[in-house]
Formats: sequence, C-alpha cells, structure tokens
Amino acid sequence: MTSGSVSPRSTVVHAHFYQPPREDPWLELIERELGAAPFHDWNRRIERECYRSVVAARLPAPNGRIARITNTLEQISFNVGPTLVEWLEREAPDTWRAMLAADRLSCARLGGHGNAIAQPFHHIILPLASRRDKTTEVRWGIADFRRRFGREPEGMWLPETAVDDETLDVLAAEGIRFTILAPHQVREAPPAGFPGRYTTGNGRSLALFLYDGPLSHDVAFGPLVKDGSRWAEAIRARPVAAVAGLVSIATDGETYGHHHRFGEMALAAALDRLSSDPDVRVENFASYLARHPATDPVELVEPSSWSCAHGVERWRADCGCRIEAGTRQGWRAPLREALDWLAGELHGKFEEEAAEFFPDPWAARDAYAAIGLPSHLPVRARELLEMERNTLCMFTSCGWFFDDVAGLETLVCLRYAARAIELAGPDASSLEAGLRELLLAARSNDTGLGNGRNVYDTRARPTHPGEVRAAAGYVSLLAVAPQRVRTTIGAYLVGPGEHDTLLVQHRRTGRSWSIAARADRIDPIHLSATVQVEGEAREHVVEQRHLPEHEREEIHLALRRELRRGVIPPEDDRRIAEGVLRFHRAIGQALVDQLPDDPAAPAGLDLDRIVRCLDLLELEEQAIPFDAQTRFFRLVTQGSRDTRRILGPLALRFGLAGTPEAEGR
Repeated sequence: MTSGSVSPRSTVVHAHFYQPPREDPWLELIERELGAAPFHDWNRRIERECYRSVVAARLPAPNGRIARITNTLEQISFNVGPTLVEWLEREAPDTWRAMLAADRLSCARLGGHGNAIAQPFHHIILPLASRRDKTTEVRWGIADFRRRFGREPEGMWLPETAVDDETLDVLAAEGIRFTILAPHQVREAPPAGFPGRYTTGNGRSLALFLYDGPLSHDVAFGPLVKDGSRWAEAIRARPVAAVAGLVSIATDGETYGHHHRFGEMALAAALDRLSSDPDVRVENFASYLARHPATDPVELVEPSSWSCAHGVERWRADCGCRIEAGTRQGWRAPLREALDWLAGELHGKFEEEAAEFFPDPWAARDAYAAIGLPSHLPVRARELLEMERNTLCMFTSCGWFFDDVAGLETLVCLRYAARAIELAGPDASSLEAGLRELLLAARSNDTGLGNGRNVYDTRARPTHPGEVRAAAGYVSLLAVAPQRVRTTIGAYLVGPGEHDTLLVQHRRTGRSWSIAARADRIDPIHLSATVQVEGEAREHVVEQRHLPEHEREEIHLALRRELRRGVIPPEDDRRIAEGVLRFHRAIGQALVDQLPDDPAAPAGLDLDRIVRCLDLLELEEQAIPFDAQTRFFRLVTQGSRDTRRILGPLALRFGLAGTPEAEGR
C-alpha cells in the first residue's frame, strides 16, 4: 500500500506481562531465589531487565548517543497479570506509574480506548477449571483492572490463550468485548486481520482477534526482535486487503529485555518507524474494533492454547511439550488429579461453612477482590475467603508448564495447597493425608528427588507456622538490634501484648495469637528463638535460618557490626568505605595478619581477635584463607608449647582434621 491509499493499514503489537506469584503464602513475602542472582528474586531481576526498560526504552541517534527515551506502552496493547501488579505497585512503583500513565495517554490519543486490557486474576488454564472458578477469576480480574486503571476493560487476555466455549461465554457474560487468540485456535480466520465474531453455545458473542503467527514467532524467538528496522519492514510487507486491514503481533512482554537483551530498543525503533509512516496506523485492538466491528463468524478449536500443540494437554498430561529434551512429564496428570481433588474438598467445605456468614457464599467469593481486606467480617469468614484465594492460586499454570514436579514453579503451587489446607480448620489433617497419597504417583525425572509427596513434605510445608516465624523474627531482632525492629512482618502485625507476651495478628484474616517468645544467643553468630503460642502444647524452637528473611538479614548485619570492632584496622575500614577493598577480603587478611609467619618467634597471640576473625568468616560464609591455614598449621606443629596449647582447640575451625602432633614431640 502506498501513500494516498483509501485507508492506512493498522498494526497492533500486544505484550502479555506476567510473573507467577512468588510470595511465601504464610508470610506473603518473597524469599531470596538463588537462580535469579545477582538479583534477590526473579521479579526483581525481570523488572530490571524488562519492565523498567519497556517504559523507558532508548532510541539511539546516528552517532550512537541517545536521541530519545520513550515509553513503548504508550503505543502498544498490553496486559499485566494482577499478581505481578501487586508486586510492581509495592516494589517498583515508578515502573508501575509509567504503565498507568501509558494507558491514560493512549486513552486520550485513541478516543477513550486505552492500551491496557484485563486478565483473569490468577494465571490458570481456564478450560480446565469449573464454570464457577472461571467466573470468579474473570470477575476478580475485572475488579482489579477497574480499581487500578480507573475504567472498565474492553478486552481480556486469557492465560496461555487457553480457551473453550464456556470460557468465552463467561467473558461475554461479564461484558468483555474481545480477546486475542493464536491463528490455529479457530477453524478459519477472517481475511485481512479483521476480528471474527464468535457466538457461544448460550448465544452470547464477542470478537476474536487472531494475531499473525509467523511474525509473532519471529519477534518472540528472533530475528526481528534484534532489528527494529527489519521488524517495521516485515509489518509493512505483510499483504492485506485494499481496505484498512490489520497486522497484529502478540508475545510475552518479557521478550523485550529479559528473553532478548535490548529487545525493548528494537520494539521502540520499530514503533518509531511505523508511527512515522503515513500508510500505517499504530493503535490497539479496542480502537480498531470501534471502527471495524466483528462481523465474520468464526468457529473455535477447543480446547486450545498458544503454547501447546495438543490443546491444553501441557497442563494435565505427558503430551511431549517440554523445555528440556529427554525429560518425561508423567507427573502432570497425578498433580492435576491431586489438586483437583483437594480443590473439590475445599470448595465443599467453603460452601457449607461459609453459609453461616453469607447468604450466597459464592457471590461473597466473587466480591472478595473488589472488597479488598474486609475487616468488618468475622475472623472465620475471612479465613474461609482466604482459603478459597489460596485454592485458586494453587492452579497457577506454571506449575505444569515446565519439566519437573520438583521445579520451583510446581513447588509454589504446592505451597499454596498447604496454606489452603491449613485454613481448612479441623479437617486439615485428613485433607493433607489425601493430597499426599495422590502425590505419590507424581514422579520426578530425578530419582533422588522422589515424587510429589517428597517435594510437598520436604519443601512445601513450613517448618513453623507463619505467626510463630513472625514472633521469632521480632523477638530475635529485638535482642540484637532493637532500633531495627518492624511491627509489620509480611502478613502479620507484631507488638507487645499482656504479661510480657507478644500479640501477633494476621492482616488478612484478623486472627490473633498471644505468644510468649524469647531469643537465646547460642554463640557469637547464632541465635534461636523459643516460641510458645497460648493454648498450644507444642513449644517451637526456631533456628536463625528459619526466621523471616528481613529479620534474618538485619540480625546478620548487627552481628557483623558487633564482631568487626577491633578486627579490621582503621585504614582498611576506610578503604572498605571507599570501595577500594572488599569486606570479605579484609576479614581474611586480618586473620592472616594475626598469625605470625615465623612459628619460632611469635610476638604474642591475640586469641580473642583470632576467634573474632573466625566468627566473622563463618558469619559471612567465607572459607579460611589459604595462607591463614598454612601459618596456623606451622604454629601448632612447630611453635612453642604455649602457642600449641593456645591455638590447638581452634584446629577444627581452621579446617584441620584435629590437633596435629607437634614435630619432634
């Protein structure tokens, strides 16, 4: 098409931004994820690599410097999963504000049709869910979108674009006007990229946009994501009808900067070239639909998705879809069976017990996302709603997508199952027994990891309840750094109670506990907390490694400050502060310096300082320096009797098998 044609072609680029919930279901905090290093966790890593980049993408000038910095979301269609939004709003507010601003600006530019569309609240495979759960997920997603974007959503992205007739019927019933599917998910796509009109079995209808499969593949997996000019030209070269056709692309939002470094720059460059072309209109699906209503009827391929060639089998069977060749996914079916069984039991309990508090328990569940934290409800009513929230969360699709039942993503699902069981009350033990029995059949690819029950028992269930960990963290930090104590520890409020106890309250449910707790200093670098919950026979001894991460790290810093006094020379302290010398290297060198090089003529040993150096190295999980071990060995084998007597007890700490016999003795 050339300039002066009847109407320019339209192009829409859609980005689906999502991360699974990574929070510990009890504390509702994200613990450190080693695989995301050097970042604290995967959310933090991907935010740095992708989310902050797409809202501040660099457009280079001919001389290689920055010509402009642009928010690409002002020009592309996008959705952000609600569980990711919760994290962004709390941990990356600048990035989230830029996302909101992009939607507002696109609304103004495109006649009230914003770039943002909604998503079901949890990233679950809707065709595998009951109608009731489909409805709740869609209603929660709409409520979350309305609260954050301040308007009604016109479209909704389906997790994995997984679809069946009932899913589309629920969307249409809730007022959603369109969704986006892969081209293979309908029998025959309308011409020229036009939306198709789908009518459900119940007679409801909505528009289906089918993205361009080959173009989307070449963006998601290369080479277009590496070259904005080539990307723009590929869109312009796509054949469309003489009327105003549509070329659309859909990919994971993480494509831009996370999966492909500098992918956001290619996106920005492509958009820059397309928006300056008079024959191309860069817009979103809602604005296109307003001008070109869906009229061509389409027939659905169901159930289907964009990421499984076998429909939705990737989330319930060993269909062959996997990441790593040579692995088998026979564990998927028993995992699905186990969680389906558990959900059925929990839903039945909710319906029966919640009838005491609500005229319609399921309507109350649907309203829960819009209400937020309903402090006006009785504690047990709030616990039942939380039980349902955790039940829905345990079906997060990532739990089946990857290669092994022992993977991090599946572990997250099992943790939510454990939390839902805990909230079930007196029936918890029988529910857990039933789940564990079913998980036996979910075998890991690694025989050393066993099966789903092993994973659940060793990694999903907490060593101590959330309220116990919160109390232990509070009292332990109070013992070493009272000025750093927090009264909010994740999902819990903690503070002084009556008669030298702590009062701990769950922020969502309102459940409170009176807890007696004390911290004990085991040695210079280890604490433990003894916790007794009123009314319970069991006394919890919480080791330092089981404390909430923030409290654990604050304790670590407090112990470091205490031990380093008098160990590191003032000159080295200055060099550490200036960034010239690494702290860990300074500790090791301080230990070496405390051990005379000549074992025959030590100038006096400062045993206390040597021990403090050893404590610091152990606290920092650092190895004993090679030279320190060598000098120590010479001192305890060749030194004077007094030297051997003083240093001998430290042999194990220096890595020796025992106290060496002195040479010539």
